[in-house]
Amino acid sequence: MLLEKATAFITNMYQELEIDDVTMNNRINVIRKEIKETNMYTHTSEELEYGAKVAWRNSNRCIGRFFWDKLTVRDLRHIDDEQDFIHSIEEHINLATNDGKIQPMISIYSNNIEIMNEQLIRYAGYEDRGDPNSRATTKLLQHLNWSSKGTDFDILPLIYRMNLGNLKYHQYTDSLIKEVPIKHDQYPDLEKLNLKWYSVPIISNMDLEIGGIFYHTAPFNGWYMETEIGVRNFTDEYRYNKLKDIAHAFHLDTTTTTSYWRDKALVEFNYAIFHSFKNAGVSIVDHYTASKQFKKFEENEQKANRKVTGKWSWLAPPLSPSLVHNYHKGYDNEMRSPNFLYKKQKNTCPFH
Repeated sequence: MLLEKATAFITNMYQELEIDDVTMNNRINVIRKEIKETNMYTHTSEELEYGAKVAWRNSNRCIGRFFWDKLTVRDLRHIDDEQDFIHSIEEHINLATNDGKIQPMISIYSNNIEIMNEQLIRYAGYEDRGDPNSRATTKLLQHLNWSSKGTDFDILPLIYRMNLGNLKYHQYTDSLIKEVPIKHDQYPDLEKLNLKWYSVPIISNMDLEIGGIFYHTAPFNGWYMETEIGVRNFTDEYRYNKLKDIAHAFHLDTTTTTSYWRDKALVEFNYAIFHSFKNAGVSIVDHYTASKQFKKFEENEQKANRKVTGKWSWLAPPLSPSLVHNYHKGYDNEMRSPNFLYKKQKNTCPFH
């Protein structure tokens, strides 16, 4: 089975990159021998880079795939020293943030290193404040003797393990994490809520599968679409659940549903998210532009004779979905390789 998956991957790669059949067959023979001797094979850096990019291209839930070939791939499989690992994680955050001009990036490590965080940057969750989505991770950190300020926006440390050793955590320096205060140019009361969000979503709880090989530690990022923050993170009832507070800041009547206060608040708040990021010099995309980019991605894939798969419920934005291209289309949710896969939960902790 592994040889079949490896052969399919190498064949697709070499054909797409227009590498001659002789070179391709030589590579497949090397892989066949390696699998026969070790039940495993090792990707070259070129195969790793191609595979990671195509995994993004195949990601059914991602509306930002137009930029799949712009992904910066960091091959860090050689790292086995703890301090080198921590330095490389902070380097990823710094390079990806890029002073606000977000760079799509993935860092791929050996499976001897584990990351327990859902994202490299995430806010803590307590019983009465913070992000409820992070409560299990926060409890784990407290078990590891981590202490915090107990605010709505405490940055969680990196939780990791080397070579099946003990779990450890590393607290980032404040200057490493770029955060954006949320303001509205017409409603100054919004600023009084002291809301903010971090600049870069770096997913760290998914497996990268390439040609039958699974990389369990491969944190990656793009940039935010405004609704991810403004509709989901801040207003879902099981997240920060701030919609009524936000509506009050906009002086909306929340005593009746017929005032459409929820709808008005969502539109104005997402406007505030988008322009707060822009005014802070941080990359972000609005859901209309993202949909137009996805349409262009579909056109590019059609020209390349590749089928576009997708999960409709993720591609249709959660704000005014019927106004964008994706809403009116159906997509095949077939999972293809290479791809990013959700890890199987081993326990209640940690992990989008």
